Amino acid sequence: MKQKFHQKLLGKLNWLDAESVQGYFSQLAREHGFLEAVFNSLHEGVIVTNDEGRISYLNQAATELLGVPRDTALGLPLGRYLPDLKWDADGASRPRAFSRELEVFYPRQRYLHLYAVPLAGGGGAGAVLILRDVTESRKQAAETLESKRVEAMTLLAAGVAHEIGNPLNSLHIHLQLLERELRRLPEAPRASTQESLRVAKAEVARLDKIITQFLEAVRPTPVHMELQPVNAVVGETLEFMSGEIANAGVAVEAELARGLPRVWLDHDQMKQVFFNLIKNALEAMPRGGKLTVATEAAGNHVVISVADTGAGIPPDQIGRIFDPYRSTKPDGSGLGLMIVRRIVQEHGGALDVDSAVGKGTVFRVRLPVREKRVRVLEAAQAPSRRLELAARN
Repeated sequence: MKQKFHQKLLGKLNWLDAESVQGYFSQLAREHGFLEAVFNSLHEGVIVTNDEGRISYLNQAATELLGVPRDTALGLPLGRYLPDLKWDADGASRPRAFSRELEVFYPRQRYLHLYAVPLAGGGGAGAVLILRDVTESRKQAAETLESKRVEAMTLLAAGVAHEIGNPLNSLHIHLQLLERELRRLPEAPRASTQESLRVAKAEVARLDKIITQFLEAVRPTPVHMELQPVNAVVGETLEFMSGEIANAGVAVEAELARGLPRVWLDHDQMKQVFFNLIKNALEAMPRGGKLTVATEAAGNHVVISVADTGAGIPPDQIGRIFDPYRSTKPDGSGLGLMIVRRIVQEHGGALDVDSAVGKGTVFRVRLPVREKRVRVLEAAQAPSRRLELAARN
């Protein structure tokens, strides 16, 4: 339609007076401005290339998705910004309709879906490219797949763990009977056998601990929330672990803020959270170091941090420390931090970690001051109204 309008205008150009020409050009300017506003309002990026593969137009979304400077990109080859893009498998220069998924690293890493179609008419080889950000959809699909995989794995492993538990109990009982029988033997043959028995009992205990942790992870205990002071729970944990801390040769610094609001929590489960975090910190400092446990109020949350001066967690591992069966320790089960995060999430809180190799690691538990059970989101037609319901205030 626009091409016909141009042809009609050119055909009448010699017959038009200056005022009519000005009116036609004003109409063209309005149409151009309207189309420009429409394309710039799209979330999808739009790039138009001419028959030489050079950029003749790109909208605002395209500049943001690819980090392309709009003013300087016009007239440049598209291959300068998408060098790996091929129109055809055989390297043909004339474009054809196709779709691809791209991973871009500038201005930030993201995944884009690209759909390219040749321009109709004119006999040229120009094309229109549509770019859509699919980073979140890919992430959600990966998370859904991972969730299903973990669910299937945990259901299978839970049954296996249950079946292993009975033979382990039987082994433990028979090892105790063997220990009693060894006491009747002479000292010489008893020494070597006792060492083998000790190793066997230690391995049975380790397996039993792994199974117990796993069953706690896949069959969590319901939380019983009570309004309690966080500092008291932290203090009990430090006192309970004082002997283990002293044996590790670690100095403790407790920075417990005064006047903290009480928090809704399950005393025993939150004590387990602090126990696991402090134990991890001690294991990160086998040659001694400094353990810092601190509490503070931060807005509507109470933050409990556990910091060590150990070796730190490498960047390529820190993103997977909460995954089941992944541990930075040689004899770790990879379930401790998984259980810790689950407990914190069931309390409506969050667990963060910061680590620097050679300097140490800090875990932060953020617990809400008020227990939130239901939150009604803002209605689209009344964004200023918000209703938040809590089971306890």
